Amino acid sequence: MHRLWEREAAAPVWRQGGQVVVADHALVRRVLNDQAAFAPDNALDAVTPVPVAALRVLSRNGFRLPATLANNGTDTHPALRAIVGEAMTPARVDALRPWLTGVVRRRVAGLSARLREGGTVDLYDTLAADLPLLALARLISMPAQDVAVVKAFSRAALELFWAPLDTPRQERLAHIVGEHHARLRELARTAPEGLVADLRAHCGPGGEDQVVAALFFLLVAGQETTSQFLTLLLHRLATEPDVCDGLADGRHEVADVVEEGLRLVPPIVSWRRVAAGDTELGGLRVHAGESVLLWLGAAGRQAASGDFTPGRRGSRRHLAFGAGAHRCLGAHLARMESAVVVAEAAPLLRGAEVVKAPDCPDNMSFRMPDALVITKSRTAPRSASPERRR
Repeated sequence: MHRLWEREAAAPVWRQGGQVVVADHALVRRVLNDQAAFAPDNALDAVTPVPVAALRVLSRNGFRLPATLANNGTDTHPALRAIVGEAMTPARVDALRPWLTGVVRRRVAGLSARLREGGTVDLYDTLAADLPLLALARLISMPAQDVAVVKAFSRAALELFWAPLDTPRQERLAHIVGEHHARLRELARTAPEGLVADLRAHCGPGGEDQVVAALFFLLVAGQETTSQFLTLLLHRLATEPDVCDGLADGRHEVADVVEEGLRLVPPIVSWRRVAAGDTELGGLRVHAGESVLLWLGAAGRQAASGDFTPGRRGSRRHLAFGAGAHRCLGAHLARMESAVVVAEAAPLLRGAEVVKAPDCPDNMSFRMPDALVITKSRTAPRSASPERRR
């Protein structure tokens, strides 16, 4: 799967792997903005067809994904989206900033001490993995569940639905996803307040599947993708000493660094639509029912060159959050979380060496990095100490 992302397209649109692939920025935006011509129905379809044995596991746990958010092209989508959007308004997100800053600052202090002593730290495990989940739980008034359990579920879901898999692996993942889906169903029935209760009231009797499907997608898209982005961005910054120096001396704004990161290392590299009828894209005839794979990563890089230049013209034209009726509702949240982590953790990267870079497994849409281990370089200049603040 990833070999697709490693090559440059010879044309803006072509057929590959049984799909129509679109890499041109304007054409990707056109598809995302035209829901009538390009429906979102296949957004959550499994890349590798789920075998009967795995389907039985999911069924036993009441697993269903009706059209709710990402895969919903019906007239029920705007109201459901509005309810979720109300829980993630900029004002509510910004109110979390002081709490999140305090959490990150305390963690960074401990990590700085460990690095000064000559140790190593895994920035995925200690910073990126759980922070977005903890923030989301506060934002939507969801009980703080076991972080390790939710992370295992969300990563299993991304693998089960978007990765090339063999049958035994699908069955193992189905157990993880199915069992947690059953927990979400119980939460959908019992949550006394917050977003879950609001969705339950809106969907009414018989609407439980929609509430659970919304929770399922939020727990994946609302936190796992931000964890991935934080890991990828910190890794990129570890290889960009000039950018880290610019953050330290005020030449670069944190927000500009985040946007350039979203353009160059988005956590979601592609997304799917299905052609509702015969049409044309970039001179290629597309037939009704064909899957259209939107190469978001390539479309974002098309806005400017591949070097990391915060504040450059065109940096914010990326499509990391999509576009149109299904543009990511958590965009402001992801930007806020990323800005806090960059502002507080960038000093750790000055004079650091990467011991283990993130490994990203085969996946059609998600990068899913697993670790980012750093240590202090023995030749690091005195001014690069991690405790130094801007």
